[in-house]
Amino acid sequence: MSAITPALSLILPANNEAAHIGRCLDAVLASDFPRNDAVQIIVVPNGCRDETADIARSFQMRAQVLGWQLDVIELEHGSKLAALNAADRAVKAPLCAYLDADVIVSRALLAEITDVLGGNKPAYASGAVRLSRAKSCFTRAYAQFYLQTPFMKQPAPGCGFFAMNSAGRARFGNWPAIISDDTFARLKFAPDERYEVNAGYDWPLVDGMKNLIRVRRRQNAGVHELNTKFPDLLRNDAKLRFAPSAVLKAVLRHPIGTLAYGIVSLTVKLTPSRTSTWERGR
Repeated sequence: MSAITPALSLILPANNEAAHIGRCLDAVLASDFPRNDAVQIIVVPNGCRDETADIARSFQMRAQVLGWQLDVIELEHGSKLAALNAADRAVKAPLCAYLDADVIVSRALLAEITDVLGGNKPAYASGAVRLSRAKSCFTRAYAQFYLQTPFMKQPAPGCGFFAMNSAGRARFGNWPAIISDDTFARLKFAPDERYEVNAGYDWPLVDGMKNLIRVRRRQNAGVHELNTKFPDLLRNDAKLRFAPSAVLKAVLRHPIGTLAYGIVSLTVKLTPSRTSTWERGR
């Protein structure tokens, strides 16, 4: 266990992520973090039926060599929100970051996040999101148009990775039982309180048309749930406008991507979501 008070607590909920968590932790532990600072990594395997927890524990010695701390908190039942709440109770640092187990951070990301979140005013931050190359041709085409959408063009969308300082985290207590925890966190901050650092991270879209449709349904249900339960958050949305000229440009540059995106969007619109709880994206 590290004797150094950590500068950052990194929370990593994981449900049956044995295929991904090793690469995720390997990237985290390769970070260029200040020598005299430490990171507390909190992995919360929840409802796992695979080797997620054992793989996470296998990185503890490597973390210790760095002067870091890697805690593994196992939960019997699968619940991302319960995992987030359990991890938050174990946090030791003044800054918290939240990371999906299939995301790969760049070497500079954690240090830049720590720098930008210093100070006493509430602040939220994320990195420059990059889409991992998908195996599916359909998903690769979909991604071409998706990257041009207002959501992906706005600063710090926070998909797969986001962070906040203690003043910002104090704005809410336990994570509520909602589908879209990342959107909830982002909209707790006004646009001028959200920062995007230069360092990036790789975030995967799900593979295949069927999976993209399922995830888009869940995302739409999550947004609707937030609008219903937390309407005051809408004042912080500040959506960018998808101008007709930008749409036309995206269509002309990526006609196949436009078709893929349109198929998913139309299918979701014609067959609304029945999702009422959080579920894994894959």
